[in-house]
Amino acid sequence: MIPQKLSIVVPVYNSEETLSLLCDRVEAAMQSLGREYELILVDDASRDDSWAQIKKITSGKKKIRGIRLCRNFGQHNALLCGIRAARYEIIATIDDDLQNPPEEIEKLIHKLGEGYDVVYGVPEMEQHGFFRDIASMITKLAIQVNMDEKAVRQVSAFRVFRTKLRDSFSDFNSPTLSIDVLLFWGTSKFGSMKVRHDPRRHGQSNYTFPKLVAHATKMITGFSVLPLRITSWFGFAFTFFGLMSLVFVVFRFMIQGTQVSGFTFLASIVSIFSGATMFALGIIGEYLAQVHLRVMGKPVFAESDRTFGENEDIAAQDDGV
Repeated sequence: MIPQKLSIVVPVYNSEETLSLLCDRVEAAMQSLGREYELILVDDASRDDSWAQIKKITSGKKKIRGIRLCRNFGQHNALLCGIRAARYEIIATIDDDLQNPPEEIEKLIHKLGEGYDVVYGVPEMEQHGFFRDIASMITKLAIQVNMDEKAVRQVSAFRVFRTKLRDSFSDFNSPTLSIDVLLFWGTSKFGSMKVRHDPRRHGQSNYTFPKLVAHATKMITGFSVLPLRITSWFGFAFTFFGLMSLVFVVFRFMIQGTQVSGFTFLASIVSIFSGATMFALGIIGEYLAQVHLRVMGKPVFAESDRTFGENEDIAAQDDGV
């Protein structure tokens, strides 16, 4: 059986120190397997010299393509850019920090051959800090609103999937996105495989706890109406509470002839309802912001430059997918 061709997409951000080694390891891994591949490096407007490094690498590597975004759009937006540029029938996505070993890609592809459309590389032991682990858990809970619970437990940035799945979100055009949710739109056949997870070689993760929490909030409001339903339930509950309070006050006055005394009771009722109102307005505001961004037509990503390998013109004629 002829091995399927592979497009490897890497979102790049401030990773000039690891890019050369990453490309060398990808090349060595693919050569040892005899698999035809292309490597797409999408620079998400790095602040360091990552783009200069990408241009240097592509000048001597015909299978490597570089794309630079005009500003920082985010990891998933950069991934979508690379996915739409991919030409081969299987796509693999890995991080740029070498925590996802390129040598493990073949394990995921082998698992894909068992009838799955998406296979995630689940770390045997994650090399993250405590707060990053907590934030990742929050993000997965957010994604779970939009995906099957079993699939969510497998989610990671190290994944392979069939390129045909991108047809299910070819018209998607929103600045708020999750690649995993988009893949879930196209299939329910998710698998996973235990893989090695190496420590970071250089620098620190660009995903801080606040950023991941903000990302989780966007995932919930961008792809689900559950918060609006929760707001409705809160509204019903507080309305019921208000009616019971009214009944309590009226019956006490009618039976005992006394009124509920004190500023504390009144202040408590006002505070509860004010808090519930502000909470509901905040949820609605998040959804209005999502609608505003989509109506405004803010792009998912925008390229500012591209760089290609030596034989790009020949490679571009490949039938691909």
